[in-house]
Amino acid sequence: MSVENYDIVGGGLVDLKSYADQRPNVTIKSTNITRVAHRVPMEKRWETNGHKSGILWLTGLSGSGKSTLAFALEQNLHRLGYQVYVLDGDNMRHGLCADLGFSPEDRAENIRRVGEVAGVFARAGMLVITAFISPYRDDRRNVRKMEPEMFHEVYVKASVDVCEQRDPKGLYKKAREGQIKEFTGISAPYEEPLSAELVVDTASNSFEDCLVCLMDYVEQKFGMAPVREGSTKVRSVAVAATATTPAD
Repeated sequence: MSVENYDIVGGGLVDLKSYADQRPNVTIKSTNITRVAHRVPMEKRWETNGHKSGILWLTGLSGSGKSTLAFALEQNLHRLGYQVYVLDGDNMRHGLCADLGFSPEDRAENIRRVGEVAGVFARAGMLVITAFISPYRDDRRNVRKMEPEMFHEVYVKASVDVCEQRDPKGLYKKAREGQIKEFTGISAPYEEPLSAELVVDTASNSFEDCLVCLMDYVEQKFGMAPVREGSTKVRSVAVAATATTPAD
């Protein structure tokens, strides 16, 4: 048997059970609507705030240190005068995403909603830091498409073994005992970033070094040297963070 003069040498099935069909989530259902342009240019917002805006998308396993780093980064950037805010996974699921679970479809919708909110913050001139496992590359890719010029993917890297040893919330233990279904890294997949703008390895580096790495990246990508003051304080301010152990 052949297909277009090629012999068939194998076969198989493609199982998309763990991957959501995102087409319904990106289809605009409303009619008779028109986007309205803002009258304040992005550059004017940056000039007022003293820094550029954007999205720092922290992704990684539970326990990798995303939330710990995100909130420490927010605190230190605020001290330096940045207009900055953290969107955290657990916090968002207490409000905007309270109706969502952890199925592939709900995970996709969760990230879509967060991506839209992050885009609003960024277009308003702020630096938004997100801390979400966001396990699927397609979900993260779709958020990047929303604001391609302002999206910065940060891989907070730590292996399942390392995160399970930390287990700050006891979630890995519950997952191993079967109390939590579809837990990323145990019974649900995590797709590592292939080309993240920044990789922060919390398994091999101290919390302080990881935070300094993030602070340096922010100053490099979002700082406006002619306007901002105090950029030389980045390293000393970062090391003064109160947290000492990546938890997430």
